[in-house]
Amino acid sequence: MPRRRSLLHAVAVAVLIAAALVACGDSTISANLYSAPSATTTAVPGAGPAASASPRSAPTTAPGTRPAASAPPTNAPAAASGAGAAAPQVGKARILPADNIWNRSVADLPTHAKSAAYLGNIGLGAKVHPDFGSGLLDGGPIGVPFVVVPGTQPKVAIRYTAYGDESDPGPMPIPPDAPIEGGPDADGDRHVLAIDEDNGVLYELYRAFPSPDGSWDAESGAIWPLGSNALRTDGWTSADAAGLPVVPGLARYDEVAGGAIRHALRFTVPRTQRAVLWPATHAASTTTDANFPPMGLRLRLKANVNIDAYPPQSRAILRCLKEYGMILADNGGALFVSGAPDPGWDNDDLGALSGITAAMLEAVDESGVQVAPGSAQARQPGGGQVPARLLRAAVAVLPVRLAPLPPAGQPTLVRRAARRAGRVAPTAAVSSGDRAAGRRC
Repeated sequence: MPRRRSLLHAVAVAVLIAAALVACGDSTISANLYSAPSATTTAVPGAGPAASASPRSAPTTAPGTRPAASAPPTNAPAAASGAGAAAPQVGKARILPADNIWNRSVADLPTHAKSAAYLGNIGLGAKVHPDFGSGLLDGGPIGVPFVVVPGTQPKVAIRYTAYGDESDPGPMPIPPDAPIEGGPDADGDRHVLAIDEDNGVLYELYRAFPSPDGSWDAESGAIWPLGSNALRTDGWTSADAAGLPVVPGLARYDEVAGGAIRHALRFTVPRTQRAVLWPATHAASTTTDANFPPMGLRLRLKANVNIDAYPPQSRAILRCLKEYGMILADNGGALFVSGAPDPGWDNDDLGALSGITAAMLEAVDESGVQVAPGSAQARQPGGGQVPARLLRAAVAVLPVRLAPLPPAGQPTLVRRAARRAGRVAPTAAVSSGDRAAGRRC
């Protein structure tokens, strides 16, 4: 008996070592192999929905202007094992490493086991809605604007009015006239986003209000070094409800004009569950029904959906949804997809996206490509995925009990979010540019 147990242990260790080498191509063992629950998270067999909303996204040098083509990015990360094409670029800054999960194709990944349940609770008849465009709506730009600043931009004080304990302290290089989502008189999320293109750092604020002295008040904020795959602390928010950055998920006109969007997009739904899926770190809901979508859920357009007849801008976005999909980042309108405002957008063309319904989408299981806890780095297509069943069996017979492995693709409950939960985002359809899509919990 002891000999048999020793043999099992040896086999288990061999499997784990081989899995690490095959899946990662280096000495890094995937977090999906073993991920010990942190002090602020715990695996839940199926957490439930919630309701709440958070910030949106940002412009480029000024509302409606596009960053000029520029020199090679200053924050270009070293090529990672299995990394494909270069990461998206704004000005001189790369938007996250090429192997970040935002920039990974998900066309090769399996469908999530709870795909039908998640989409059923979103509503199979819900239509994809572009929450961005050209022109103005209610006096503000349509979409989430952002500003690109140089490394010499003066940094100003930031005062947090709500979630300072989960926010990154200032100062931040945000100009006094930085564009505000919805315009200066908007209510809603009032995102203010700034990219320091020389140093490769993204600064984001939620519900931001400028002060006469050039400083800003905001409910929450986050600083994102764009050459890093680091995630927020488990349980922490950001300028977005899911604890994710906003800018990486924005549809940008310059990308469409350049031929393709090569990253996931950001989207919202009216109700989520009080749980998260990687790479999200924060939930904004009181619902514990496991059939509602968790923050961080990735949806993609089914491969068999014919998009040939769609007008050019819509077709480019739909190609992106097939290849990269979209990540659930906030509570708001059903299937509202985020983008930056730009005079190049054709609003009639974008309106054709309403021909796509939730029934044409499917949820993606990304659990097999996570590399490490606390990181958004993802194994790339062709890099090999370790069969979860094999890894779980190997871990189960190890002599030292590490910690129970959560089922593949299972949401993680964020306990800390409970104290914020309570407000429910509107379930009615929201017109494009409506900034009252709910409140962060």
